[in-house]
Amino acid sequence: MKTLNLYVTRSFLVTFLMGIGILTFGMTGARLVKIFEYMSSGVPASVALTFLVYIMPIALSFTIPWAALVAIMLIFGRMSADNEITAMRACGISVLQIISPIIIITFLLTCLCLYLQVDIGPTYAGRASNLIKEVGVNQPTALLEAGRPVEFERFRIYIEEKNGTDLRDIQVFKMSEDWKKMEQDITAARGKIELDKENQRLDIVLENATVVSYDNDQLQPQRTIGSKMTFSIDYGKKFNQIQIGKKAKHMSFHEIFARTALDKRRGIDTTRLEVELNQRVAMALSPIAFLLLGMPLAIRTSRRETSIGLFLSVILAGAYFGAVLISDSLQSRPQYYPQYLVWIPAVIYQIFGAYYLFKIARK
Repeated sequence: MKTLNLYVTRSFLVTFLMGIGILTFGMTGARLVKIFEYMSSGVPASVALTFLVYIMPIALSFTIPWAALVAIMLIFGRMSADNEITAMRACGISVLQIISPIIIITFLLTCLCLYLQVDIGPTYAGRASNLIKEVGVNQPTALLEAGRPVEFERFRIYIEEKNGTDLRDIQVFKMSEDWKKMEQDITAARGKIELDKENQRLDIVLENATVVSYDNDQLQPQRTIGSKMTFSIDYGKKFNQIQIGKKAKHMSFHEIFARTALDKRRGIDTTRLEVELNQRVAMALSPIAFLLLGMPLAIRTSRRETSIGLFLSVILAGAYFGAVLISDSLQSRPQYYPQYLVWIPAVIYQIFGAYYLFKIARK
C-alpha cells in the first residue's frame, strides 16, 4: 500500500509542478511583456522585477488549483485507461485508498490558496498598483509607449515610434471634459519629450504639427499648421492624488471584515465587500471542488491522450472561475444576493463530484 501511495503521489506531483509552471508563465506572460517594455523605456530592472514578484501571489492563487485539476485529469485518466485502477481494485484496494494521498495534498493546496486569496495576494496586488504610480512619477516617459494609445488628463496620445525622448509619427486627440467629444486632432511627423521633474510636468514638443479643431459653431473643421507646438501634462497631479481608502480587491481579509462591520453600523450597503470576501473564499476552495469532480470524470473518460485531459480541465476551471467572478456584475444589485450566488459553482461541483466519486467507489 505504501508503494502504491508513493507511486500515485509522485505521478501527481510531477504533473502538478509542470502544470503550475506552464500556467503561471502563461498567466503572467502579458505582464512580462509589459515589464520588458518598461525596462526598455528606462525603468530600472529591479523595479520591474519587484512588480513581477508583487503580482505573483494572486497569479498563483488561480494557477495552483488549475494545475491540480490538470494533474488529476491526466494522471487518473491515464491510470484508468491502462486498467491500473481496475487492477488495484481487484487486489482489494478501494478508490478512496488510491486517492488518499491526493486528498491530503489537495487539502494542503486549499490552505495555501486560502492564505494567498485572503491575505498575501490582495496586499501585494495593492503594492503592485502603488509601484505603477511611483513609476509614473519617477519615470513618466516610460508610460508613453509606442504602438499603444495612452491617456493623460484630456489627451489621448498615440506614438508610432519612440527612441528615448525622440518621437515619430505622433497623433494626439484632445477630448472634451466629459470625454464625449473630440475637440482637436493634432498630428506631427516628429517630436520630443521634455521632462521637468521638479514641477512634475511633462512637455511634448511637436515639430510641424497639423491641428484640426472641431467647433460646433463651424460647419467645417479649422486646420492650422505650426512649426512648433508644445502641450504640457501635469503628471504629478494624476499620480499624487491622495487615496482616501483602499480598493476592496487590495484589502486583506481582516480589513474587509472590519470595513463591513463598520459600514453596517453606519447603514452603508456592504454588498460589494461581501461579494469580494465570498469570492476569495470560494476561489480558495476550488482545489477541493476540482478534486471531487475531476477525479470521477477522469476515471470515467479513461483516456491516455493528454489533449482530452487538458481540454476538460480548461472547461471545468473556466466554468468555475467564470461563474464565481461573474458576481462582480451584480454588485450594484443587492436584491439578487450576489454574495451568495458566488457559492453556486462550488456547491454544484462538490455535490456532483462527491456523488459520482462514491458511486464509482461502491462498484
